Amino acid sequence: MDSFDDVLEAVGPRLRMLRAERKTTLAQLSESTGISVSTLSRLESGQRRPTLELLLPLARAHQVQLDELVDAPPTGDPRIHAKPITRHGVVHIPLSRRPGGLQAFKQIVPEGWPGGDVEQKTHEGYDWVYVLSGRIRLVLGDKDFVLAEGEVAEFDTRVPHWFGNPGPGPAEMLCLYGPQGERMHVRARTR
Repeated sequence: MDSFDDVLEAVGPRLRMLRAERKTTLAQLSESTGISVSTLSRLESGQRRPTLELLLPLARAHQVQLDELVDAPPTGDPRIHAKPITRHGVVHIPLSRRPGGLQAFKQIVPEGWPGGDVEQKTHEGYDWVYVLSGRIRLVLGDKDFVLAEGEVAEFDTRVPHWFGNPGPGPAEMLCLYGPQGERMHVRARTR
């Protein structure tokens, strides 16, 4: 079992990784937390010990549970008690605990989202989407799909892509996001 000092020493690299994943600068994080840039830098480099007073606003800014910042030992309860996060009108419900690696979310997309023209984006990684209810429009390169309830799509996110909800009504989907090179492996039981 890790010693108390080992646990505290691991917080800095974890904070740096979370900030890098969110493409946030120290200045932006300082503005959102009220913690000085120098203190944030010292925390990330391990030159300053983390305190609860510093970790609480950082957990809130990174939208993670406090125990994720300190890699708290498991409590024996495997259930995830996630809090919904709303970004750009879409509700994201985290279904996995650990930052980095594969991330699982349930997303609730309002009808007509995002509105406006199709603007495809690219980034490193892979996406896997399963439509629980409603319909999701996926524009992938030069192809245009409408995924209905029960349909699944998996693709390399270096291909230009865009999601929207053509309606009617809200759509719910399960999403797995993986970093470049880490694909989802979905297995079904054979009968």
